[in-house]
Amino acid sequence: MGRAPKETIGVRDDQKIRIGCFESMCNPIAQAFLFNEEKTEFNVMMGLCVGHDSLFLKYAEAPCTVFAVKDRLLGHNPLAAIYNIDSYYRSLKIPAPKE
Repeated sequence: MGRAPKETIGVRDDQKIRIGCFESMCNPIAQAFLFNEEKTEFNVMMGLCVGHDSLFLKYAEAPCTVFAVKDRLLGHNPLAAIYNIDSYYRSLKIPAPKE
């Protein structure tokens, strides 16, 4: 929801993560208000940025829980490690050798 350009709030191009590219920002407060209008009974949050989830929690009227938080480590794909547990991350399931 939102997809407003960062320039809307005065972010200069040299302050962006990818200079010269379009970067949008979300609006977790507006998201919470939208859910409030829909009178949701329970909100499961998935993929909100750290900090944005706190704002959503503050303004949402229904009880909430967090399923997965977005972060930059996994390229904003919070479940990448789970999706790849049998391929890229399979070494995590093997105990480290004892020395």
